[in-house]
Amino acid sequence: MSHTVVKHTGSHYLVSPLPLWEPVPCVVRGKIRLKGSATTNPIAVGDKVEVTDGVITVVHQRKNYIIRKSSNLSRQEHIIAANLDGAFLIVTMVLPETRWEFVDRFLMTCEAYKIPVVIVLNKIDIQRKLAPKVIARFKEVYEGAGYPVWETSALTGEGVDRLRKAICNQSNAPVRGGRVSLFSGISGVGKSSLINALGCDLTLRTGVLSDYHLKGKHTTTFYEMFPVADGFVIDSPGIKGFGLVEVGKEEVYHFFPELFKAAINCRFNPCTHTHEPDCAVMDGLNKGIISPERYDSYVKILEEENGKYR
Repeated sequence: MSHTVVKHTGSHYLVSPLPLWEPVPCVVRGKIRLKGSATTNPIAVGDKVEVTDGVITVVHQRKNYIIRKSSNLSRQEHIIAANLDGAFLIVTMVLPETRWEFVDRFLMTCEAYKIPVVIVLNKIDIQRKLAPKVIARFKEVYEGAGYPVWETSALTGEGVDRLRKAICNQSNAPVRGGRVSLFSGISGVGKSSLINALGCDLTLRTGVLSDYHLKGKHTTTFYEMFPVADGFVIDSPGIKGFGLVEVGKEEVYHFFPELFKAAINCRFNPCTHTHEPDCAVMDGLNKGIISPERYDSYVKILEEENGKYR
């Protein structure tokens, strides 16, 4: 029977035969390398594996995954999670601030691997008081680009029921009760608090903001999956940076839906959408159809040297 990796702590794993929730410990002996993989974690939470006598012997091919490159110069690549039915990017505009460029990079990766994604504006009770104009502009930009933007608060319970129903929606899960969703975002945006609010008697650690530029502290240390109602949620450590992997510069605009739609009408092909005459993307930018915030993210990604991202 195939199992799913539900927790990874160093060289130790928990696996369960989803949709049955029966976690058992196992290990890896020797080195397992996936074909063509150069990641720091050849086995990730969400991977389908075969286990014999407590040892992972086979890792099955992934249907999708979310991968990032370290923000330092080590060029290390890390699989955040695999075999996802959906992703929820948890963001806050203040306390702490989620950079919009970070949002764009995460969304790009989801687009590249066809993972449905919802942006979740968390701590909305605080956000409305401290940054109402920023919230309004954020929703205008990302809803205009075609992404759902939901408002939630683990403290007041606002939006939690909607989130729970989405996690349990089985429309594109392989089996009933088997939907797997990722919760991701920078430290301090309240991922663990939201998962706690979803129920199932979970008591995940939550933290407070540090004084250093009001950044969040890492309270989730490992990638771990939890059963939530009829579905499963993967909680992940806060991400500081999101370097892109496996995306060529000529492909970047493909993963900005509003740019890709406009680019069909460009005069030249290929077009970098930065200086060419009769560029439909730049025309859309000038007319306010494409937001300057999203376009600036696109240009910054194009200008990265050798895939380096700080």
